[in-house]
Amino acid sequence: MSRIVAIVGRPNVGKSTLFNRLTESRLAIVDETSGVTRDRNYGSCTWNGIDFSLIDTGGFVEDSGDIFEEEINKQVLVAIEESDLILFMVDVTAGIHELDKAIAGLLRKSGRKMLLVVNKVDNSQRLMEAAEFYELGTERYFPVSSVNGSGTGDLLDEIVSILPEKEPETIPEIPRVAIVGRPNVGKSSLVNSLLGEERNIVTPIPGTTRDSIYTRYNKFNHDFYLVDTAGLRKKSRVSENIEFYSVLRAVRTIENSDICLLMIDATRGMEAQDLNILSLILKNGKGLILAVNKWDLVEKDSNTARLLEKEIRKKTAPFTDFGIIFISAVKLLRIHKILDLINTVNKNRTRKIGTAELNSVMLDIIRQNPPPSARGMKISIKYITQLPTYSPSFAFFCNHPQYIKEPYKRYIENRMREKFEFTGVPLRLFFRKK
Repeated sequence: MSRIVAIVGRPNVGKSTLFNRLTESRLAIVDETSGVTRDRNYGSCTWNGIDFSLIDTGGFVEDSGDIFEEEINKQVLVAIEESDLILFMVDVTAGIHELDKAIAGLLRKSGRKMLLVVNKVDNSQRLMEAAEFYELGTERYFPVSSVNGSGTGDLLDEIVSILPEKEPETIPEIPRVAIVGRPNVGKSSLVNSLLGEERNIVTPIPGTTRDSIYTRYNKFNHDFYLVDTAGLRKKSRVSENIEFYSVLRAVRTIENSDICLLMIDATRGMEAQDLNILSLILKNGKGLILAVNKWDLVEKDSNTARLLEKEIRKKTAPFTDFGIIFISAVKLLRIHKILDLINTVNKNRTRKIGTAELNSVMLDIIRQNPPPSARGMKISIKYITQLPTYSPSFAFFCNHPQYIKEPYKRYIENRMREKFEFTGVPLRLFFRKK
């Protein structure tokens, strides 16, 4: 079971700033509704060895007639329903606003676990002023400054202490494959085609379950689980805001899988939301296969696939080492090649390289092209080992790890991909003091 934390509050209290600080990145989903473009952020956060997903919602506005604000309110309500914990954010410089009271009432009715976060507390005077927020009816609050990070450690300690523990897995040790992507790219059609039976994977069923459903695929010498996440809570609300719900759904499905098959629509190409789902797959260390669906609907010549593949890899750079397959889920075009790709990515994901072989190959490459000197100091990497982690991770022990820059790390990763087979798998490289 994955764990989701949502940040809610009225506009301009600093939700996105807190999101960026806690996730140490910026992941945004962009789509258009009624002519309005709106950004939604979602990402992964790890604290004290415990990981969770963080959702940044738009600012809540009560009883607004504005279409944009109405859409944001729907997103907030969906986020509240799907989350294990709510961070309710207020602004100490503005004091208690009527909207804060309205949101506090909404959260009380939801019955969700909630932490009150008082933002912009960056001096002793504001720390005293924050006490007025007890009026919102919470037992305690967390004074933070999203901008400089003060107080966020205590907040994170509290978050991980009250999140539900992940339940132990009871399914066999075979790969778990999630089919993810924007709405209407053909995910259900592909599942139905692979299984050879009519299965509506995204049937809206009222209920409260948020666990994953595993459908076993055991044919043609292939054995893996297709992962789907139950949890469509209210049919009406989901249909009102299917796009936002799909983001939450993708978060859960990705976290409960080992390999993600990201489907995109050949008639639309690689769009912003596709790139953000891809970012989340890589952030979670999952294997990746990219399937371009509806290939039968595209007018093409002998160069069309090659040009589209080149355009996709340009958009996903610097991570370009993954398989791209052009399919039609409805016409069954090339769908069985997906099975071979799943096998390949699973082997690469679980690949272990012996320390002797790793050092023999990589130290020779490093000697030929060592890291650039920094501040007159020569940087030398002496020893490399693979770490016992879920996805392939490697520790490089050196004398001045803090001076190894991103371009050199990318160079090392690219050489590793050339020498060892890691197609479709994100690598994590750590440079540590020897």
